[in-house]
Amino acid sequence: MEKKVGLPFWAQTEEEVYRYFESSPDGLSEAEAKKRLRVYGPNEIARKGKRHGLEIFLSQFKNALVFVLIVAAVIAFFLHDRIDGLVIIAIVMMNSILGFFQEYRAERALRELKKYITQTTKVVRDGNIEEINAREIVPGDIIPLELGDVIAADLRILRVESLSMDESALTGESMPVAKNNSTIAEEPDLPQYLSNIGFMGTSVVSGSGLGLVVATGKDTFFGKTSAFIKQTPHIGDFQRNVKKFSNFLLIVILFMTIFIFASNALLHKGIFESLLFALALAVGITPEVLPIIMTITLSNGALRMAKEKVVVKRLVAVEDFGNIDTLCCDKTGTLTEGVVSLSDNANLDGQNDEKLVLYGLLCNSASITKGKKIFGNPIDKAIWQAAQSARLEPEVKQYVLIDRNEFDFERKRMSVLVKRDNVKTLITKGAPESIVKICGSATLQGKTKALTPDLTLAIQKKIAEYETNGYRVIALADRFLEREKIEIEDERGLNLLGFLLFLDPPKPDVKKSLKILQELGVKIKVISGDSPTITRKICQDVGLSIAEDRVVVGDELEHLDDAEFKEYAHKYDVFTRVTPKHKFRIVESLKREQHIVGFLGDGINDAPALKVADVGISVDSATGIAKETADIILLRKSLRVLAHGIIEGRRTFGNITKYILNTISANYGNMFTVAFSSLFLKFIPLLPSQILLNNFVSDVPLLTISTDNVDEELLKKPRRWSIKLIFRFMIYFGLISTFFDLVLILVLILVIKTGTGLFRTAWFVESVLSELVITFAIRTRKPFFRSRPSRWLLMASVVAGIASVSITFFVIGHTLFEFVRIPVGILMFIGGILLVYFFTVELAKKHFFNKYEL
Repeated sequence: MEKKVGLPFWAQTEEEVYRYFESSPDGLSEAEAKKRLRVYGPNEIARKGKRHGLEIFLSQFKNALVFVLIVAAVIAFFLHDRIDGLVIIAIVMMNSILGFFQEYRAERALRELKKYITQTTKVVRDGNIEEINAREIVPGDIIPLELGDVIAADLRILRVESLSMDESALTGESMPVAKNNSTIAEEPDLPQYLSNIGFMGTSVVSGSGLGLVVATGKDTFFGKTSAFIKQTPHIGDFQRNVKKFSNFLLIVILFMTIFIFASNALLHKGIFESLLFALALAVGITPEVLPIIMTITLSNGALRMAKEKVVVKRLVAVEDFGNIDTLCCDKTGTLTEGVVSLSDNANLDGQNDEKLVLYGLLCNSASITKGKKIFGNPIDKAIWQAAQSARLEPEVKQYVLIDRNEFDFERKRMSVLVKRDNVKTLITKGAPESIVKICGSATLQGKTKALTPDLTLAIQKKIAEYETNGYRVIALADRFLEREKIEIEDERGLNLLGFLLFLDPPKPDVKKSLKILQELGVKIKVISGDSPTITRKICQDVGLSIAEDRVVVGDELEHLDDAEFKEYAHKYDVFTRVTPKHKFRIVESLKREQHIVGFLGDGINDAPALKVADVGISVDSATGIAKETADIILLRKSLRVLAHGIIEGRRTFGNITKYILNTISANYGNMFTVAFSSLFLKFIPLLPSQILLNNFVSDVPLLTISTDNVDEELLKKPRRWSIKLIFRFMIYFGLISTFFDLVLILVLILVIKTGTGLFRTAWFVESVLSELVITFAIRTRKPFFRSRPSRWLLMASVVAGIASVSITFFVIGHTLFEFVRIPVGILMFIGGILLVYFFTVELAKKHFFNKYEL
């Protein structure tokens, strides 16, 4: 088939669309699909956020202070100060190149992570329904549509059964959009009016249908307009705090830079020299490699998490994942095995009745084409996999499916209209409370009896008894109905027949996993659609405490105002029979209480809560919309796997915090020193080129901070950034740094009476070495000898230290940076200051960390 584009598929009939795409209801053959894949290419579009090498390199120059430095270097050339100009340009370029390589490596790591996540879709090929990678879809493919599916390409809808889609990501329309298979005569102005087209990136929120692929990849509506689609990025706790921290730094930098420029200029040290010095100092004290270090640390953390079967879709989610203090999760598949099996069936007399299994097979979401089944949910799959189902399959074939009412989470049931021997029967299957309330009678001892209040109460007690024994109960009812189509309104006046009983046992390791999470300071809240009785039993079996021994039911939540709902969400930890709206509101309420909330879910009903949570967590086997919404994907649904991921997130947070505390104390200590010394020194303490070299040399070892070990004590509970405490740390340890800087300055000026060149060289060496050395005190709250640093951090620091001293002895240092040789006596004095400084910080940190908790 040749590549064809441009026809108005919405105006074509079903037969015309089939003919145009040389397709049929049986779909394409495998050979034809492969041929078309070569013509059209993979079904994918360039995603926003994917950054190429040139873009990453240019981003290194987006720092406003770096731009000002480049301008200053150009001015220096015009003033014939070419050496300073060259040095400034060289150091800016070295910083940028180093940042580029580190960030490019992190970007590639993130792309590799995304390969772990599979996006599959159902497709009809050779008359059979198959599940394939969404990249392999081609125009002409036939796609069955079911509840929870994410549409992987643009479709012309051919069949509908109460089909509606969520198109909010594409059009901004917040309400589901009803779909039909009618032709549209006039060309619509907006995609919202294309009611017979399913768009790539949208999702099925109700009903079912069938569509033919009319466009893939960049040819889809989403592909053509993706650059213009407004999508509000998810802002987590980590990003909010980074923004606050950046604003805090900017205020301090601006204030101190203006002060230093003004004081030097007023003391007649030269306007241009003072400006260049102040700008260079601003760059020197700005943690401009913080974004790079964050990216490196987060990507390395994400790669380590991937080894633990935890795949990160959104890199900044690593931090929030580690800082989760509340985890909301379902019971099924999290506390239990998640493999539901049909264990038994019982009519209202408590006897086995194969008719119940037969009706379960008929009222079922399984898609069957030429004997191959693809299941929409685990309950329906369990019915087909039951031993007696194989025996009943010939009988199933004697029925003709006429119509169906699809399952939805509000009704909690589904219905089918079937015909056998010209007798039409409406069969309804669903949650017991949903079925009982639409029944007017029940079959007991072979007779149909009116469903009186007393009989209803007896049935409810029987259901509770089954649930107490750990069964998940599904009820079945029927009625004769002479119709060709059915509506939801037909689900009334039914006759209750009995129950299918399912078992989903607790996972063997879930007790240990829960204990690990509790030790990590993570509170578990179970939010289940299952019955209160079953959920209570499972929680008891796995040793999960229930606050006030109270299991809250969804009906209770329905009648609460916002304040009461918020109180319930905070106070109780087991919720059952909840709707998607309840899940969303519980997570939202917890976030308002300043909790960092993780939500683990895998169904379409979990999508709203996944989106609003600080960290949305899903599994690789989840529905398309759940995976699309989540920030993190577990390749294995396990609380143990999740706990390992949280530990890695906390390790990442710990290492980023080390860089911030180290840089903010050393850099601002130097700034306080410069601000104070500017008032009495008759010359600029350091040349701009020396400041920039200092900044470069001291930052290089910290690029390895992501490899550092983190103390076990810091992994035991969630931690959050506190600007107030970071400010205290800056003042506390910055003043200690300033004190020892001033000791050096006063001795050099008043005692040794050094010249300008030796003064600057000695202060440069002391400043670089103090920042390198102090890293090994600040990186741990323990005594330094009880916490082992990583080999890479240690080696990089030693190399940087040797380089910073050595350059003062070589011609390149004398020529480019105006260094002079430092006498051995001054070097020994600097060594003594560093030693006292290190042990002073060791003592001070004990007092600080005892008083303040970071």
